[in-house]
Amino acid sequence: MDHGSPVVDSRCAATGQVAVDAPRPRDPRKAEFEANKLTRRLQRLTGEAIADYSMIESGDRVMVCLSGGKDSYGLLDVLLALQRRAPVPFELVAVNLDQKQPGFPVDVLPRYLVERGVAFRIAEQDTYSVVKRLVPEGATMCSLCSRLRRGVLYRVAGELGATKIALGHHRDDLMATFFLNLFFGGKLKTMPPKLVSDNGKHVVIRPLAYVRERDLAKYAELRQFPLIPCTLCGSQEHLQRRQVGLMLREWERKFPGRLDSIFNAMRKVEPTHLLDRALQDFAAVRATGHPEPAGDIAFDVDPLLEAAADAAASLLPDENRAIPVTPG
Repeated sequence: MDHGSPVVDSRCAATGQVAVDAPRPRDPRKAEFEANKLTRRLQRLTGEAIADYSMIESGDRVMVCLSGGKDSYGLLDVLLALQRRAPVPFELVAVNLDQKQPGFPVDVLPRYLVERGVAFRIAEQDTYSVVKRLVPEGATMCSLCSRLRRGVLYRVAGELGATKIALGHHRDDLMATFFLNLFFGGKLKTMPPKLVSDNGKHVVIRPLAYVRERDLAKYAELRQFPLIPCTLCGSQEHLQRRQVGLMLREWERKFPGRLDSIFNAMRKVEPTHLLDRALQDFAAVRATGHPEPAGDIAFDVDPLLEAAADAAASLLPDENRAIPVTPG
């Protein structure tokens, strides 16, 4: 039996009893190969996002917001690796906000950061009590909690002289935010990879914008990060963001490749083909008398779109394919 193969039942010819072969350990060489492959993928995707959006420049002091969750641990770990071979010099400083949640293990992050040799600051502010006092039981805590944390982190960034604030939002977060805005906010909007903070004093970056959440989960297990659970919004199972995340994962299960297409669409916006009058002066639209590559194709079917849809449909299981309708 090959390494890593499932348990196999075999029947003894003499007794007729079933003997169960014990599962053999996974080939360590294969495990090491997969771990290296995952590490390289995270570093490559993070490096590409940083380059595509000019997130980090020479001489930057990057404040990495570290919550104790898998995403922020992964962000710091990958940035440390990229820093060692980056073409430009930049500094990293990790910052954690101790929100005074009951039972929060205050020694975990400082010990980890000291062991890694990372400069850090632990900011202490009791936002937990404020959120619990002001938000009714069962209501969503995220909005108020986020505003309070943002204010503290902006202040700390100023004290540290940080030129960039790095957050651990990943590709799935960006897509979930897009659909939350679409379904409940009536906007085509998400969290961009790079943006000026709302107070105008800082630049916020999201270096994990191209990274899948499932890869970060695997990486956290591989690196054995000392994860710290959140007892505020992390404990609210009914949140719409969580439901949208479940919806996206179900889409990917039923229609492989759909999330890739959605994410690519967020990076290839055609403002002239939407309805926003702030983006397009519709009153000024006039016939030009010469071909317009981005012009309306009236009743024609978009051949590229149809070809892509057909190619995607050919990869689906039979039960997920559309049933053709015969006219008349």
